[in-house]
Amino acid sequence: MLVTTKEMFKKAYDGGYAIGAFNVNNMEIIQGITEAASELKSPVILQVSKGAREYANHTYLVKLVEAALKLYPDMPIALHLDHGDSFELCKSCIDGGFTSVMIDLSSKSFEENVEGTKKVVEYAHAHGVVVEAELGTLAGIEDDVKVEEGKQSYTDPSMVEEFVSKTNCDSLAIAIGTSHGAYKFKPGTKPQLRFDILEEVSKRIPGFPIVLHGASSVPQEFVKMVNEFGGHMPDAIGVPEDQLRHAAELSVCKINIDSDIRLAMTGNIRKYFAEHPDHFDPRQYLKPARAAVKDMVAHKIKDVLGSAGKI
Repeated sequence: MLVTTKEMFKKAYDGGYAIGAFNVNNMEIIQGITEAASELKSPVILQVSKGAREYANHTYLVKLVEAALKLYPDMPIALHLDHGDSFELCKSCIDGGFTSVMIDLSSKSFEENVEGTKKVVEYAHAHGVVVEAELGTLAGIEDDVKVEEGKQSYTDPSMVEEFVSKTNCDSLAIAIGTSHGAYKFKPGTKPQLRFDILEEVSKRIPGFPIVLHGASSVPQEFVKMVNEFGGHMPDAIGVPEDQLRHAAELSVCKINIDSDIRLAMTGNIRKYFAEHPDHFDPRQYLKPARAAVKDMVAHKIKDVLGSAGKI
């Protein structure tokens, strides 16, 4: 059975590690993630964006996750809606078998964010589902989430206690300098997360699970692979992994990873096409792509999240 993130986060908070929340869009991605997590005995969150539901269909994705549960019955898996932008979307996922949803009203006023989040929380809790909310906004682009550079805002620690108290949400995504997509920072800049904000938030809501969005590290080996085999990704820069590991040692219990998986898959598919121009069977090029996803997730679990062996 699918689980909620409640117990996952409690263990992660107390143990100084984070759970990987990996975005899924198709069978190969789900297979790569769950194979890695199973071998490393790590709990995992499979998260679906609004765009992924539109691309793959809600039912297909849920059934693929159910298949993973049959293969790995002892592995804690949560199915999560990433960046839900309305009560209706959250309700559809709750009614459709998800065990966790995010309602992202961070672009609204504080009052609107509280009101909308509270409505989702009340419905979700009545159906045994947990809710992630967001306070502060990240720059960058991910599916339908688009915030221009300069219009992002760090989370104000003085507001988190009131927000959590009024909404009764189960976890909180905060903005401390991460960014969506593969182009997170300007070339020549040294990315630096605002750990002072994270630590202040933790003091104000001790024991409460914090979430980091936009936390892909954009591995340069895959950027190079994409560019070498016909792609064009200049100046793609991500969040340093040592900073993410430090965040996981503090109060961050969930770290979202999407772009790194996309890069690993795309780089390997481009390489395969270049080396085998006569091949046309999707199984031929999706097999190394799936293996790349597995390797990427295994690396994150062992070296960044610290969640290996936590089942």
